[in-house]
Amino acid sequence: MTGNTSSAAPAVIRLWHYTPADQSEILGDGADPFGVAEVGLTWLPKEEHFAVRQDGRLVAHAGLLPIPVSVGGEETRFIGVGGVAVASDLRGQGLARRVVTAAVEHARTMGPRHGLLFCRPPLVALYQRLGFHLLHGDVQVEQPEGPVVMPLRTMWTPLREGVQPPAEPVRLLSLPM
Repeated sequence: MTGNTSSAAPAVIRLWHYTPADQSEILGDGADPFGVAEVGLTWLPKEEHFAVRQDGRLVAHAGLLPIPVSVGGEETRFIGVGGVAVASDLRGQGLARRVVTAAVEHARTMGPRHGLLFCRPPLVALYQRLGFHLLHGDVQVEQPEGPVVMPLRTMWTPLREGVQPPAEPVRLLSLPM
């Protein structure tokens, strides 16, 4: 038998482009692949992409995007983590951990002190295991009609040693990522 053995984990790779077809390859063609359509938000595409291919198939992704943020009234930048996707038939095998860890390691080279993501409540425990912490206050994000309170859970992670939680209030000065 040739090719990957079942004990060899496929490597995390960088993708220079992440298209709707790539997302469909991982999540299928459903109308609401991330389960967040009901919140009615407009999202920004990510600029940096980390993925896993297994047997030629794209099976996991995490993206990054530098975002302008107001923290305690002062403007700064965070690195937004988003677009985390794992093929439904391969969940529970550590693929989310691998792509998110690779993305966060790269985010540490990008300058900002904090990483930020938004998630549905059932995913909070997963991201906590990956080193993210809940922000407990409301977070405002921009939308085409004006600022709104983010209805999803907001989580942050330090991108440098000794970084403290962001001061509240936190407001994205852009669409969410």
